[in-house]
Amino acid sequence: MLFYEPLFLFLFAPAVYLLYLFFGVDRRQRAIVLLLASIAFYGWIEPSFIFIIFISIALDLLVVGRIAASHASAAPSASREHSDPDFRAAGGRVAIFYPRSRARLWLGLGVASNLALLVYYKYAGFLALDLDALLCAITLPGIRIPEIALPVGVSFIVFEKITYLVDVYRGVTARARGPLLYALYVFFFPKLLAGPIVKYHDIVGQFETCPHADADDFISGFSRFMLGVMKKLLLADVMASGADIIFSRDPSTLAFADAWAGAVFYTLQIYFDFSGYSDMAIGLARIFGFRLLENFDMPYIATSVTDFWRRWHMSLTSWIREYLYFPLGGNRKGERRTYLNLWICFLASGLWHGAAWTYVFWGAYNGAFLIFDRLFLLERFKRLPVWLANATTMLIVTVGWVIFRAPTLDQAGALLSVMAQPSAQASAPVTLTPDYFIVAVIGISICVVQRIGASLEVDWMALARRNAFAVNAALAILFVAALAKGLAGPFKPFIYFRF
Repeated sequence: MLFYEPLFLFLFAPAVYLLYLFFGVDRRQRAIVLLLASIAFYGWIEPSFIFIIFISIALDLLVVGRIAASHASAAPSASREHSDPDFRAAGGRVAIFYPRSRARLWLGLGVASNLALLVYYKYAGFLALDLDALLCAITLPGIRIPEIALPVGVSFIVFEKITYLVDVYRGVTARARGPLLYALYVFFFPKLLAGPIVKYHDIVGQFETCPHADADDFISGFSRFMLGVMKKLLLADVMASGADIIFSRDPSTLAFADAWAGAVFYTLQIYFDFSGYSDMAIGLARIFGFRLLENFDMPYIATSVTDFWRRWHMSLTSWIREYLYFPLGGNRKGERRTYLNLWICFLASGLWHGAAWTYVFWGAYNGAFLIFDRLFLLERFKRLPVWLANATTMLIVTVGWVIFRAPTLDQAGALLSVMAQPSAQASAPVTLTPDYFIVAVIGISICVVQRIGASLEVDWMALARRNAFAVNAALAILFVAALAKGLAGPFKPFIYFRF
């Protein structure tokens, strides 16, 4: 059930919203409506995996109960605040640690059980394939490669569940008031399938109050939702078709212009696809009165790789910083260790995206450029005109997206080789209709306008509020056009459903 399918738009979402308003007086009843709706939503998509999530939730509650009991029976040996300035700048909290209690063992069990879901569903086939290749290389009998279907949204679910365990262990937040509240946090359907990744301590207050939804929430939320649908159906899906044509070809048969067209198409596709989903999720949550944190901040206007990762998939970057980078030592253990921590974090980010060597290499590639930024690139970018720093950054990012999109490292290398040869000629014609290039120009123009607006310090939200009627009228027209296009062709799932 996709957000822009008729079943969701004209039956599921209106029914849930009306029930939420009908039970508006009682906070607990509103929470139950949302929980049941969220379970039904995910059960429609993953009817078998949902029972495993229930078991995992029960284990989380058991683990947190044991952690809380350990905390209650042992005085804290130390209470300290992270000295990392990045942590304080991000609103760091005082973290209480109980190194001599059983709490850490229970935390390890809880985190391991959640990561086991990822390892089994996401990486078992990948690991078995590599092991089989190794055994064959040394002339030993191979092994059977398991066929395991990847549940939609499993990475997002697991990462959010880990935040709850760690937050309670650190003393950042209290344990959930009851199973209903925690289950709602896990299953909340607007963000369930592809984020934003919501950290428990950021949202628990809203789930405890289960806010009333008013007319302003509906108008603001639905406007944001329409924007996301427009991005997905009118821009991302068109770019997806163009990118598929290029990436399905043997790179040796492509011309220089064809290879670059495919790279640009995918660069635009992944941005408008994922930011479109985030817009829909944030908008749906707002309709019910919830405020989710932003996940994108115009990443294609970035003037360095570091700046890009402050703007792209911010919920994942924030999660990695708070739950991996800081525990590894952050920047508190010297320059070399800081560089190693950064590289490890982005290697982990690559692995999080999928079980393939292309994702691993993409993570290592981005981690390397973050280190280069700290070593020398940031200073050099600062001396460049803003437009040139932005263009150089986008060149680095686009090369990374080619690695990310290619099915194998060999194909990625071959395609990048063609992109580096202006004299490369196609051995067979590539059919790219004008609509691909028209939409690409529109997408690039949107990013250029964002860049100009940032240079002029334009407040886009304030501008939209001042012209609310015109903006919403334009969104409504484009929303209808997007739905018509979506209904006329096959549905294309969101890119991040695979992760």
